[in-house]
Amino acid sequence: MPQHYLGIDVGTTAVKALVVDERGSVVGEAESPLEVSVPRPGWAEQNPSDWWQGTVNAVRAACAQAGIRDVESIGLSGQMHSLALLDEADRSLRPAILWNDVRTTAQCRIITDRVGEAGLRRLVGNPALEGFTAPKLLWMRDEEPSLYDRARTLLMPKDYVRLLMIGEKATEPSDAAGTLLFDVRQSRWSEEMIAALKLDPAILPPVRDSAGVTGRLTASAAEALGLARGTSVVGGGADNAAAAVGSGVVEQGAMQTSVGTSGAVVAPIGRHRVDPGMRIHSFNHAIADTWYLMGVVLSAGAALDWFRRTLSAPNESPPPYDDLIAEAAGVPPGSDGLTFLPYLTGERTPHADSNARGVFSGMHTGHQRGHLVRAVMEGVVFALRDSLELMRPLGVYATEAVAVGGGARSDFWRRMQAAALGVPVVTVAPRGGAPYGAAILAAVGSGGFASVEEACRAWLRPLDRIEPSATASAAYGEAYERYRKLYPRLKSHFAEQAQDKPPE
Repeated sequence: MPQHYLGIDVGTTAVKALVVDERGSVVGEAESPLEVSVPRPGWAEQNPSDWWQGTVNAVRAACAQAGIRDVESIGLSGQMHSLALLDEADRSLRPAILWNDVRTTAQCRIITDRVGEAGLRRLVGNPALEGFTAPKLLWMRDEEPSLYDRARTLLMPKDYVRLLMIGEKATEPSDAAGTLLFDVRQSRWSEEMIAALKLDPAILPPVRDSAGVTGRLTASAAEALGLARGTSVVGGGADNAAAAVGSGVVEQGAMQTSVGTSGAVVAPIGRHRVDPGMRIHSFNHAIADTWYLMGVVLSAGAALDWFRRTLSAPNESPPPYDDLIAEAAGVPPGSDGLTFLPYLTGERTPHADSNARGVFSGMHTGHQRGHLVRAVMEGVVFALRDSLELMRPLGVYATEAVAVGGGARSDFWRRMQAAALGVPVVTVAPRGGAPYGAAILAAVGSGGFASVEEACRAWLRPLDRIEPSATASAAYGEAYERYRKLYPRLKSHFAEQAQDKPPE
């Protein structure tokens, strides 16, 4: 009988499910949308029950498209950092607080003051930022103590879905690494960090292998999903780790560049390393004894989408992307001196500055719409380069970059990446992202392959390869220096603007 594997990604805007056959081909895929609640400015929440219903909907639709009613195993992926708290009966105490919620600035200061930056580097390898899970837990203790006192279990989104699938609590290293409570170097919960924050370690789930079986579908879960009781469920991975697996970025020397709504650079490393200034993240990969460095650009494709929408009048359709990119292609690299900072909602890497904002600099009457479009795209790629420049002193010498996300569909944007980053840019198929990576982990966990690396070699194939243009690289070198110098000159201005902003 043909074997099939199921990959599920519990994202922010949708739950996605992929059915993959034994050759690695995607034979069924579906997604179920999710809503994000914004009770107050800067807050972002979801009901965990929606994650489960979205999973049921997506899995049933994907399996129906594939024409199957059984899979060999299931892999899970999901948004990092988001906090779901359960009571003693495993009921949600409140809506989950998501990764993009920024209410926890005060708690981040408390964490940094309590353990110090040196302590953060040593204990968890990452700075205390609003996106991480631990500050959210402290916020609950400070602001909703009656609910906090009833909390018995902390779970991330994919692990909440796992609980409803197998009736047991578990996580795995790549998701645990995003909590700020995990010793990334030792791959275990940090007893010292947990004690310093005066938290109860009993609320944290056991940590299992990303490609190991964590349990099997219960009868009720199997009935809801339309699958067989007893189907194995593996550990899976956090969305960035799973997406890296899904594009074959699993060994040192590879690198993934993502241009979606946000952007990211992910580079696997064989030995745990931490940036002295913790300007980039250091997390466990979904592969044993492997880590990855990651830089995050908050507004990547979102920056181009913002600019596109500003060009249209109310009730008019924005201009097509292809038209804008064609105009940008007629402008030389460097946009004739025009520079754009893509910090429309602040920036994470390397500045960790929520006050930073988007800027056009160097504009003159000779600039036309194509210049502005190209400057926006170049600004996003230069933001990716910021991360790569921080990674190189830590031993990242990528021989190529695998481009993923919506931006990877643009040949123009891939050529820009190759020239600006100075490495060949490739694409691979299938382009399944995080749920495809979860399916690979499922195949390894059920014995279909001996290792994740073996599965990637068997299932993934290159589509194309773009070498850097020497001429464009030289122009981008000069343009990047303009870009790099701009933020330091505006940092105090951004802070002043934030102080002058009227209260919400």
